[in-house]
Amino acid sequence: MVAASGLALPRVAAPCPARTRGGLRPAFLRFAPPVALPPRQLRCCASTVDDGVVSAAASKPRLPRVVGMGSKLVGCGSAIPTLSVSNDDLSKIVETSDEWIAARTGIRNRRVLSGDETLRGLSIQAAQRALEMAEVKAEDVDLVLLCTSTPDDLFGGAAQVLAEVGCTNAFGFDITAACSGFIVGLITATRFIKGGGLQNVLVVGADALSKYVDWTDRGTCILFGDAAGAVLVQACSVDEDGLLGFCVQSDGNGQKHLNAITANDESILSNTNGVPGFPPKKATYSCIQMNGKEVFRFAVRCVPQSIEKALQEAGLPASSIDWLLLHQANQRIIDAAASRLDIPSDKVISNLANYGNTSAASIPLALDEAVRSGKVKTGDIIAASGFGAGLTWGSAIVKWG
Repeated sequence: MVAASGLALPRVAAPCPARTRGGLRPAFLRFAPPVALPPRQLRCCASTVDDGVVSAAASKPRLPRVVGMGSKLVGCGSAIPTLSVSNDDLSKIVETSDEWIAARTGIRNRRVLSGDETLRGLSIQAAQRALEMAEVKAEDVDLVLLCTSTPDDLFGGAAQVLAEVGCTNAFGFDITAACSGFIVGLITATRFIKGGGLQNVLVVGADALSKYVDWTDRGTCILFGDAAGAVLVQACSVDEDGLLGFCVQSDGNGQKHLNAITANDESILSNTNGVPGFPPKKATYSCIQMNGKEVFRFAVRCVPQSIEKALQEAGLPASSIDWLLLHQANQRIIDAAASRLDIPSDKVISNLANYGNTSAASIPLALDEAVRSGKVKTGDIIAASGFGAGLTWGSAIVKWG
């Protein structure tokens, strides 16, 4: 195994038996005693790579990887655009009103990128604030996961974010799962720690759906906003594992109810040399298309079931939940899910009124505000659930700190 530092690192057995979701790992799956491998030099063939970046990453020795570890959330951060768009502002664009929007969604305001602001910039700020809270240096981060469906670059933005933050020893990649993205990223981070022996994983949820909204459609333009949120997931002993249970699911048959599909523009070339259908037409993305009634029915049915499955895996009753933290899509969905789980409103985290639906950013954004305000404290058990396009949905029962 070759690390970003250019060294082949030995795997080291965990200090205690690793657990699977069904209990102790069978004997034939336990790791053998560590075997030291001779160091191998990482060669970079690309002449355009900055030598300073490569040497900086290679100059710091890395700790041996220990597999079978638990994971805990030790820091969070968030960032929002400066421009706030109120319901009254929208009433000047489409036929609507503050009362109409608030009654149906619970939303009063949303933040929208403007001027020189970018999603990458918000992601960098959120990541830096999460590292500051966790008191972890950027160079100690092993992996950066950027959960977004709206990157500034079609080919992904994780590498740019980790470079700007200074994570010189980290690998990074994007995760696209729309409003479920952060939950998928959080679970992915814990699997890299457990199975890959990583120590610190930065999970960033960020989206700018304002770029894909039809601002003449009052059914969708009232819902969405832009933001970024991040958490630092850190390896810990199995006994301290903060991921108590999880459940992820998808159903592509529901894609017709919520999507932003590619649409073909005019042909790039006027002369096709007689070849039909060539060259392909220039592709663009359509605005967000949503069947609100079907999405609502899906969410109020599947979210409580998903949380119950995650609780069952954790071996916990719903009464053990300190906080319910759902994707901030619609207050009626949040209230319906809480009611079905018999969770009182004073245990529900919601900042939907101020930011609207920020897709993959909504859960870490709300979590960051709840932690910094003192609402969520170390040891609190949080039932978090994301749901949205795909259709995809997932839940995680986590312990903060």
